[in-house]
Amino acid sequence: MKRPQKGDVWHYDYLWHREHEAGQENARKSRPTALVTTFMDKSGRTNLFWLPITSKRPQEDRVAIEIPQIERRRAGLASDLPLWVMADEYNHEFLETSFYIDPNGYCGAFSMPFIHRVLEVLIEVGKKGQLDIVKRHDD
Repeated sequence: MKRPQKGDVWHYDYLWHREHEAGQENARKSRPTALVTTFMDKSGRTNLFWLPITSKRPQEDRVAIEIPQIERRRAGLASDLPLWVMADEYNHEFLETSFYIDPNGYCGAFSMPFIHRVLEVLIEVGKKGQLDIVKRHDD
């Protein structure tokens, strides 16, 4: 399996925050999902931060970034559909204990300038206390 890296897009069983709040533990479907960043913590675990990608136009109260056509192509996504990265929620998990990554699910990768833009928006949303996190691990 290719090791997930910052900026990658994978088919991933993304669990929406609303589904998690309703008591669901598993996603309804695998979807292209952006791996925004990774980092190794003090215990040696690889932290993964997944943001959902959607073709459904986000509601006005949501924070999303439209994916430019060139980025859709880079990431192996449909270039003829409008797509958005949702930047007001994410799934957090550890690579070493993940049950949700499809080993054959790598699609492509976004450019680093686009990922940095997404990260900037994500950080701003977090500072405002409007970021929803779904932990896909036990600790």
